[in-house]
Amino acid sequence: MLHLGYAAGRVLGNGQQRPLVLIGKDTRVSGYMFESALEAGLVSAGADVRLLGPLPTPAVSWLTRSMSASAGIVISASHNPYTDNGVKFFGADGEKLADQIERDLETMLEQPLRCVASRELGKVSHWADAIHRYAEFCLSTVGEGFSLRGRRLVLDCAHGATYQVAPQVFAELGAEVQLIGAEPNGFNINAGVGSTYPQALSDAVRAAHAELGIAFDGDGDRVMMVDHRGRVVDGDDLLYILACSRLSHGHLQGPVVGTVMSNHALDLALRKLGVEFLRAPVGDRNVRHVLCEHGGLLGGETSGHLLCLDRSPAGDGLIAALAVLEALQSLDCALDSPRVLLHKLPQRMINVPVRFQAEAVLAAESVIGVRNEIEQILGASGRVVLRASGTEPLVRVTIEGLDAEQVQQLAERLAIVVRAAAKNLLLKEERA
Repeated sequence: MLHLGYAAGRVLGNGQQRPLVLIGKDTRVSGYMFESALEAGLVSAGADVRLLGPLPTPAVSWLTRSMSASAGIVISASHNPYTDNGVKFFGADGEKLADQIERDLETMLEQPLRCVASRELGKVSHWADAIHRYAEFCLSTVGEGFSLRGRRLVLDCAHGATYQVAPQVFAELGAEVQLIGAEPNGFNINAGVGSTYPQALSDAVRAAHAELGIAFDGDGDRVMMVDHRGRVVDGDDLLYILACSRLSHGHLQGPVVGTVMSNHALDLALRKLGVEFLRAPVGDRNVRHVLCEHGGLLGGETSGHLLCLDRSPAGDGLIAALAVLEALQSLDCALDSPRVLLHKLPQRMINVPVRFQAEAVLAAESVIGVRNEIEQILGASGRVVLRASGTEPLVRVTIEGLDAEQVQQLAERLAIVVRAAAKNLLLKEERA
């Protein structure tokens, strides 16, 4: 991390004499360690550092751009458990780094760390007003007449980066807010709460007789909701609601973009409305690329990573949640009303642990053979999606089809083959 900070100061400073780099983080305990090491590395390269404290990933993206900083860094492992951690970079434009800049960083990591002269060392400061600035930006994305006064909501902050700013924003809009997952201790981020564990939110909404619930993930770039009955409303549902609202007001521009994981029902429902639907590879970066390529503004993932590019340049859970609530108000309906029109196809995903060489597992003859067989069984009425996770040592096996029982059986069958292929590759590696 020390060396990475130094490399970032050299590469992302773009030759500036005193580049400014912002550092935000989520609430996991190792963030302190990462922050200190990155800070020291950046300062040793001659960069000034401004520490933001716990803030959502999209907040750092926006602040980097609005403050004309040279770069932004987020210390987070998103929806992963507290034992994991990582680093995300943003360029001066608030966007994720281009491939060439990532390669330049990797090249600089191979060079020795050479501290600048004492007179050229960077300085470090804390920015206490960062949360307020970001909260004001979130509020600016909704119409002046929008209010949540008198509405009872439950917020699940996953004991993560939104635990301070989300309650502030919703209270400012007049909502009666009940909080869960808002007491981080460094070790409980995403632990049984948040967008990856919506059951806690479902229980809380029913117990509080709330109108709906909103769950963020650990770094605040994803959002999931539950209706007043505690039923989960995922990213596909929310994307459909947003599209319906914009279409009804003539504000829907270009296609709506999902991913290979988006339920086929979303594609069918949007096409019935005359809306083009395109699929991108998994990842908000890929969704954004397809949106920009085709002139679209609205896209997202089933996991709740939603992009409203006319409101924010990055996937932002808090801004997306406000957009959905505003859409429901404009449609004059409850959260469970539009989503029933999707008629989702049964879908089953199984995560198979793979210690290494996930791509080699996917290319194994046994895996390809069984995948082909399953695709023939499903025909045009189903899909098989096999992919390596981008954040964990897993292969994700997903089957979608018309019959729930068949989908479950086929997913289990393919997962067994993937597991065996991973074991065989591991044995070969150990023998070698």
